[in-house]
Amino acid sequence: MNGMSDTKQAILSNKGDMTSFKFGNYNIRFRTPSRLQRYTEVKEWDNGYIVVTADYEGIGLTEEYIDLLPILENLYIDPQTFLKPIKSVKIEYDE
Repeated sequence: MNGMSDTKQAILSNKGDMTSFKFGNYNIRFRTPSRLQRYTEVKEWDNGYIVVTADYEGIGLTEEYIDLLPILENLYIDPQTFLKPIKSVKIEYDE
């Protein structure tokens, strides 16, 4: 797929009420609750399905589930092609 890089690791982060999933030249952004302060741990990556620990204001650490398939489909990105080279996801913030 055009825009893919040699790395096999995607990056997950958030700022305000938006989450970013970065891989290759893509930065896929989607809305998340404004009370989400940050992601703290990726517990599982399963070809588009992510289990993370998220820190919410007023709630604390919570296990959260992100399904990228419908997001990718809504952006007219073929999930199978896009997700195939991704072997892991890490959390990274620009600070």
